[in-house]
Amino acid sequence: VQLVESGGGLVQPGGSLRLSCATSGFTFSSYAMSWFRQAPGKERELVAVITNIGDKTNYVDSVKGRFTISRDNAKNTVYLQMNSLKPEDTAVYYCRTVHSVYRYWGQGTSVTVSS
Repeated sequence: VQLVESGGGLVQPGGSLRLSCATSGFTFSSYAMSWFRQAPGKERELVAVITNIGDKTNYVDSVKGRFTISRDNAKNTVYLQMNSLKPEDTAVYYCRTVHSVYRYWGQGTSVTVSS
């Protein structure tokens, strides 16, 4: 199982970024996918979840209305569209998949929101 995030960077407040998580090594369309983030000095938190076929999503309250999780099962990729970014969104963002008792993480992609 391999998860590779990309798309992070430096953006001004109010700006947008789209993160991608390319996966391999498992049947992508069979599993829900999640995005987490970890800000400096803070615990990792769940940001968004999407079901295996993309029919349901859920978000932490702090990003509702600004972030959108989506997936392309043909490309084995999950996305996180982030709009109206705020300095408090600064963090390393990780994608994750859970298979039975196993949790698989990517290496993370860093997002910095600053003027």
